Amino acid sequence: MRKSFAFVLAIFGTVVIASAITLAQDVKTNYMPGTNFSKYTTYKWVSIGGGEHPNQIVDQEIKNAINSQLSAKGLTQTDSDSASLFIGYQIAVDQERQWNAWGMGGGLRWGGMGSAQSSTISNGTLVLDFYDASNKQLVWQGAATKTIDPSSNPQKNQSNINKAMAKLLKGYPPKQK
Repeated sequence: MRKSFAFVLAIFGTVVIASAITLAQDVKTNYMPGTNFSKYTTYKWVSIGGGEHPNQIVDQEIKNAINSQLSAKGLTQTDSDSASLFIGYQIAVDQERQWNAWGMGGGLRWGGMGSAQSSTISNGTLVLDFYDASNKQLVWQGAATKTIDPSSNPQKNQSNINKAMAKLLKGYPPKQK
């Protein structure tokens, strides 16, 4: 009986943790109403002037994750200016202060001990823009927060980028009414 309870508790804990990881990344999208997204079949990477970009390694990891998602949706990457979409991204990394506290309370009779420690955490936001190449108008934009953490290990960072781009591009092209 105890083993089965422990097993159920372990499964429940795993589901809760997996849900928290999935929900940890927030995504938001917006698009130009009335846009015929079916006409976009090819895309070319462009640089967004004034935007912040990561180092070359992280830049390629981001582009690979996006390329993978767009390829699965039937879009083809090209280096030609005749592409139907121009896409670019920029990032922002903000730092927040996080407090980790612990304590042992003994109530009024025994007193208590405690400690608080602060640490700095980075929250990275990636903004992805799709422009109609013929008129240079923004037609779709998505933002994923808690995506980039320059201090994390490379495997974890790549995994976060892949998950965030899958989540961000899940609803592309948007279903219009």
